[in-house]
Amino acid sequence: MSSLFVVALLLGQAEPTLRLRAVGDVMLGTAVPEGVLPPDDGAHLLDAVAPLLRDADVTFANLEGPLCDSGTSAKCRKGGNCFAFRSPTRYAAYLKGAGIDLGSTANNHSGDFGEACRRETEAALDAQGIVWSGPPGSVGTLTVKGKRLALVAFHTSGATNDVNDLAAAKALVAKAAATHDLVIVSFHGGAEGLGADRVRDGAERYLGENRGDLKAFARGVIDAGADVVLGHGPHVLRAMELYQGRLIAYSLGNFATYGRFSLGGALGVSVVLEVELADDGRFVKGRVLSTKQEGKGVPMPDERGRGQKTIAALSARDFPKSGVRVSDDGQLSAP
Repeated sequence: MSSLFVVALLLGQAEPTLRLRAVGDVMLGTAVPEGVLPPDDGAHLLDAVAPLLRDADVTFANLEGPLCDSGTSAKCRKGGNCFAFRSPTRYAAYLKGAGIDLGSTANNHSGDFGEACRRETEAALDAQGIVWSGPPGSVGTLTVKGKRLALVAFHTSGATNDVNDLAAAKALVAKAAATHDLVIVSFHGGAEGLGADRVRDGAERYLGENRGDLKAFARGVIDAGADVVLGHGPHVLRAMELYQGRLIAYSLGNFATYGRFSLGGALGVSVVLEVELADDGRFVKGRVLSTKQEGKGVPMPDERGRGQKTIAALSARDFPKSGVRVSDDGQLSAP
């Protein structure tokens, strides 16, 4: 019996079985409109943070926009502001090369260029071995360290697994839990922008849309069998809490969003979240590694530690009883 396991038993904890790292929104540049692809075609955009992404058993990111090489968007009208993204399919190789294994395609930009572009995105990810979830009923499966791992990704839309249909969400997660050892749930929801860092009770609205009752959703899917819940969508960091021994990260912010995102202040601050899970999926320990975006959206480690300080403050404010505690060096612990 290992000394680590003995210490874990004495502390009433299980031995970690899986080390997951996760980041929020990733969009490496867009071919539409023209002129918004990064230097060197984006091949080195993730170089500074790739060591953080690779240092895990498995790494997750929200893919904020499709990967396809043609098509037009219904969002782009003549003379209007076209806030639609389309990254080249070859960028899937950059994601894989940087260490990303799991990707959510459930968000408000995944359908920017229609269903054909969705299918092209999925094919590009498949070609690189990046496991994805997003469309209704979809569950991604990956085997890591002998464990069968499920990814179930949600957004506040009927075009994806739907945050706002909690009964269906719980049924899908329960089905995944019955056939997998560990279940990761991802959601894209909540209000957006500098004033959207609060986790509130009840449904959130943004631009007239129902962006989800995120507390009810996250806790509900854990009740159904999820082992960790990863949120994104507000473009800023939000609190983290422990519920039934499972970690909920309500928003991981903008991680690598080149060229088309506002990145001033809190919008340019993010983290790489690390979670170590026990054999039964319970949270054992974790940490947050602070990152930032510079210039038009070049991600890199943040020596000022703003991300971890933000998570600490928000978790204490929004979840005084269940919020994670964050040490000065970013280590996460139960309240």
